[in-house]
Amino acid sequence: MIAVVFLLILVGIMVGMSFTGHAPSGELMGEILLLVGLFVLFFGMGIYVGAALGVLGLIVGYAFSDRPFWLFIGQTIWNPSSSFVLVAVPLFLLMGEILLRAGLSDRLYKTLNIWLNRMPGGLLHTNIAASGVFSAISGSSVATAATMGSVALPFFQGKPYDPKMVLGSLAAGGALGNLIPPGITFIIYGLITETSVGALYVAAIGPSILVVALFIAIILFKAKTAAPKDPDGPRYTWGEKFRSLVDLTPTAILILIVLGTIYGGLATATESAALGVIAAIVLAAFDGKLSFKMLNDSAEATARNTALIGLILFGAYLLNYVFTALGVPQALAKLVSEMPLPPWAIMLLIIGFYLALGTFMEGFSMMITTIPVIFPVVQALGYDPIWFGVIVVMLVEIALISPPDGTVLYVLQGMRKDGGPITDVFSGVLPFMLVYILAVGILMVFPSIALWLPSVMR
Repeated sequence: MIAVVFLLILVGIMVGMSFTGHAPSGELMGEILLLVGLFVLFFGMGIYVGAALGVLGLIVGYAFSDRPFWLFIGQTIWNPSSSFVLVAVPLFLLMGEILLRAGLSDRLYKTLNIWLNRMPGGLLHTNIAASGVFSAISGSSVATAATMGSVALPFFQGKPYDPKMVLGSLAAGGALGNLIPPGITFIIYGLITETSVGALYVAAIGPSILVVALFIAIILFKAKTAAPKDPDGPRYTWGEKFRSLVDLTPTAILILIVLGTIYGGLATATESAALGVIAAIVLAAFDGKLSFKMLNDSAEATARNTALIGLILFGAYLLNYVFTALGVPQALAKLVSEMPLPPWAIMLLIIGFYLALGTFMEGFSMMITTIPVIFPVVQALGYDPIWFGVIVVMLVEIALISPPDGTVLYVLQGMRKDGGPITDVFSGVLPFMLVYILAVGILMVFPSIALWLPSVMR
């Protein structure tokens, strides 16, 4: 299905070019069609996306490039692999793994539950709040969903909550992982487009608050059917509530170190990630959870995830080099700039394309493979790269919770002990996915939600 969507988009581009009188040459048309044909073949065979992208780039590069591919492949892969910005990815992943194994996430969830369990919707609000706070120190949606799922699901056993809303709220909370700084996806976008990662993090603050507010609103709206409050939850005095905040101290320290150094201009995203890893190790030691086995397990998990991300990134860079050599981004940008449509209408088409692609393609791969082609179009339309970066990350997050291929949905399904069908997760996440799309629409109408704070801080 990925290939079908991709093919239809390219066919539409070709038709549009012919109507505007700017159709590409016959040679370029043949190259693009061959590229699409190989794309359909590889993804139809179920080849892993990173390998498929790399092999596709090699084949097309060997067939059409004026230079032998062995002369450009080394430099093409070396550029992203030697990037200082990209070092932040494994560091943030390592920090999240250490926090998970140190048990800090469990203390975070219990503390927030003490404050929120009597609200209409009860523990569902705790799911969103805990996921949002953990996102501010993990940088990964999958890590946030996996961590909060393992911590939260036992709290709902034997309580009269709708399982669909429970799973939907956890999936929605996981979707905050990349949007709330320091999201890893912003680092990749900044690397590809040469946009300031710090500016992207600042721009994401307003949209993050908007999305969290919409998630809370949908829970309040459905509170009558999702349990008005936790009926079996104990009532805590104000003294007990304030004393429970001690358990939030480690999380607050990490957020202050990671985000405070970035926003204060004291460190880059990469440097703050390194500081966060050191702080996580120190906090784990103070909590008595630090051991060689814990560090080894964290490092192994980080190495696996980093290798998967790296393979996709290098394969995409190789394919993007071929795209540029064939003139596809340039031809597309020229076509779009001359179409008889206002910029906002073209941007809606781009957003629709990402929403359609996200239902069948993993969000991270979707962004890496499309940004080099789409970004010149966005620039030609006159949109701010920082604003578009926030939009893209939000669309990637929507892809992570979009049935039937959302990664976060399958992570949560794998953690269930009741053996329920995955359709519970699909139906439970739909209201949250729709309000997330609404948030994208609001950001289209009011771009200052993302751009005001960067302009002030600049």
